[in-house]
Amino acid sequence: MSRSSLTRYAWLSIAAAVTTMSLKATAYWLTGSVGLLSDAVESVVNLIGAGIALAMLTIAARPADDDHAFGHSKAEYFSSGAEGALILLAAICIGAASVNRLLHPQPIEQAGAGLAVSTVGSLINFFVARILLRAGRVHNSITLEADARHLMTDVWTSAGVIAGIIAVTLTGLQVLDPLIAVAVAVNIVWSGILLIKRSTSGLMDSALPPDELAAVTRIFARYEQQGVQFHALRTRQAASRRFVSVHVLVPGTWTVDAGHDLLECLEADIRAALPEVTITTHLEPLDDPASQQDTELDRQQ
Repeated sequence: MSRSSLTRYAWLSIAAAVTTMSLKATAYWLTGSVGLLSDAVESVVNLIGAGIALAMLTIAARPADDDHAFGHSKAEYFSSGAEGALILLAAICIGAASVNRLLHPQPIEQAGAGLAVSTVGSLINFFVARILLRAGRVHNSITLEADARHLMTDVWTSAGVIAGIIAVTLTGLQVLDPLIAVAVAVNIVWSGILLIKRSTSGLMDSALPPDELAAVTRIFARYEQQGVQFHALRTRQAASRRFVSVHVLVPGTWTVDAGHDLLECLEADIRAALPEVTITTHLEPLDDPASQQDTELDRQQ
């Protein structure tokens, strides 16, 4: 599947956000619950986040050009970072509404109807989140994963809000509704921070994850049995794209053809182990002291 086709998942997220936002706004209108209001506010954030995801997936799918020789895949990090920032903004709004309701409590009305409407919206978010999370993992898209995790946060948030309304209905303690909303805001803050942290890490050219780095070093080990050595290994990841750079040291008596054939085989093995990887290899003679002068370039993580 081409990267451009991933935008269909963003459209699915937009449709889900519009639907759940309408349902949860209706639930708030029926009940007057600030907890359900907080839920509706987060659905607005979902919609904005899905729109940003659509834009960034479209940009990330563009091929490399003269100004972006390594492609546009890093655009996905802007989407997840922006969504994290929007989550924090939503948390502030929810917190403000909760404090106001604590100071000026109001009874919850038509709780049954409101809960039914909110539950339908939550179920929609749950199934869409599962679809997005699976697609994000299969296609290694941080944008889809971030959107999916945000929707799952919304699901758990809704569950807490529904529990709060049930508790108010059973106990008559109106204070439980805004207290649950405060808990929702705290949960949203944590999710937003995690998304921003992951996006920042990607923009800072973090190394490949340990399991992928281990796969590369296992390939090196097979070639080392043939008397080949490696150093100056550097890796990074840009959303779905991976980059591996390494110096390959071979006996000085080898011909250019022999060295080139080795590099072709090595790069093919790495491509088989890592999808969407760009590999840069540098061939050096083992017996030349100058070959050892760049060992300080070694990077393991």
